[in-house]
Amino acid sequence: MAADGQCSLPASWRPVTLTHVEYPAGDLSGHVLAYLSLSPVFVIVGFVTLIIFKRELHTVVPGGWEAQSEASRLPRGPTDRTSSRQISFLGGLALNEGVNWLIKHVIQEPRPCGGPHTAVGTKYGMPSSHSQFMWFFSIYSFLFLYLRMHQTNNARFLDLLWRHVLSLGLLTVAFLVSYSRVYLLYHTWGQVLYGGIAGGLMAVAWFVFTQEVLTPLFPRIAAWPVSEFFLIRDTSLIPNVLWFEYTVTRAEARNRQRKLGTKLQ
Repeated sequence: MAADGQCSLPASWRPVTLTHVEYPAGDLSGHVLAYLSLSPVFVIVGFVTLIIFKRELHTVVPGGWEAQSEASRLPRGPTDRTSSRQISFLGGLALNEGVNWLIKHVIQEPRPCGGPHTAVGTKYGMPSSHSQFMWFFSIYSFLFLYLRMHQTNNARFLDLLWRHVLSLGLLTVAFLVSYSRVYLLYHTWGQVLYGGIAGGLMAVAWFVFTQEVLTPLFPRIAAWPVSEFFLIRDTSLIPNVLWFEYTVTRAEARNRQRKLGTKLQ
């Protein structure tokens, strides 16, 4: 540790506003809601992690919850593609944040109660960026689960149940994050309401754009030399990514084990 005489403090200190949330002292509900309001940060960290380790063009959720036929459970060739797309989804979230920033600086509506919180990204509160982010994430995921992941007659009960539970959970978290921003006096009800509407509309627009414009381009993008260099892949045609990766990995491991056993004989 530096000695007292060696300390040279700047004139003022600023917190990292991205993760800085204040709540009333001694308020357990406020404490829990403060952590809930950090959900957008957790989502971004999760997406970055998925992109680093999966390198897929568009991922919403693992493909393990999609209904499928027995034939689709068999391993396919290494050139097949699955129903997940990370980079596109993250791009939609980034665009959604940009639209939120633009609207805030056009409307310039202040935060409630004279802005009791000093550590905020911007002094404007209309619309709530947390609300817009979470409702974009939830509505887009909801559309993907029920429109992109087509149900079939032989869909397993647990697959359908998990889809419903996941959708309900996403919508519940979006509502709680919106409520937390009002409870903690970061936004008014109107600001979180319009944030949710903006996020939902952006989610629908980006979902349609992704399905109609981007998805047909994914195979071509995945074939680019730069995509091959960074191992970026398109898995939009494989109905169950989790099952596909499991079966292919298991088959390859058994094949290598047989070859190793043959060499040792």
